[in-house]
Amino acid sequence: MKQEIRVTNSEWYVMECLWEEESRSLMQIVPILKERVGWSKSTCATMVRRMAEKGLIGYRENGKTKYFFPNIKKEDVVVQETKDFLQRIYDGSVGMMMSALVRQNGLSKEDIQELQEILKAAENKVEKER
Repeated sequence: MKQEIRVTNSEWYVMECLWEEESRSLMQIVPILKERVGWSKSTCATMVRRMAEKGLIGYRENGKTKYFFPNIKKEDVVVQETKDFLQRIYDGSVGMMMSALVRQNGLSKEDIQELQEILKAAENKVEKER
């Protein structure tokens, strides 16, 4: 069974930075996160250290510099976060979520077409698995 991946909001900022560029030093991470979320160098260093201890990121050393890289794929985190959101807000019901979006006029014609294509692909997949 695959282990659930948990990434906090703060960790998400660091992960985004590393998913954008596969490997970055702390000195490359600091200005990015300072601009995006206003973090100081010490905050960035603390987050990176904790995330490495947690296993979310790894690093390789080149001389005195550590280059950090993601140990998890963005797609895996997105899937887990989506499942958690769906369960927490809609009791796991995709239909309830879609109904809420439609009632609030939250879907454009393009959104509807995209969803129809996604559903058609899902239906084809189910048919092949039979």
